Amino acid sequence: MFARRSKSERTDHREVSLLTEAVVFHVEMNRPSSAVAGGVAGTAILSLLMILTEVQTRSQIGIFDVIARFVGLPGHVVIGFILFVAAGVFAWPLLFIALEPYIPRGPDPAARGIVLAFGLWVVFVITGRGTIGWPLIIVYAALTLLAHLAYGFTLGAVYAYLRGPSPR
Repeated sequence: MFARRSKSERTDHREVSLLTEAVVFHVEMNRPSSAVAGGVAGTAILSLLMILTEVQTRSQIGIFDVIARFVGLPGHVVIGFILFVAAGVFAWPLLFIALEPYIPRGPDPAARGIVLAFGLWVVFVITGRGTIGWPLIIVYAALTLLAHLAYGFTLGAVYAYLRGPSPR
């Protein structure tokens, strides 16, 4: 009824248990790098859609100049670009993993990324519209919303894919 295991079977079981613990540990340690990778992919998508927004609004936004002005360095477009990339690749993804348990629309990280990105969009649309007048403000709002939602979805989806199955 109760068969006795051979020494090799007990060793195999112990090795599998150690491997499982190592994978769970790796997954938890991999959260920041998975989020940053999601930030890289999301920033690429966001950048392309923001270029489309610049074209559609006849370059009236000047997104990198807006960011530079926001931090008190008007006219420093390169600094605006560096801050745009740094926020998209590092700041927002790390904020995402810190807030992930509290963001609604779980357990799907892509859905949670969309919620985070919507919040980022609200701040962006209020502070970054530049000198856009009435007719173009609708195009600006719609395209920047689309860009931010695509960023959030991509951030969450890549993060979830690279993180692997959740140990929770």
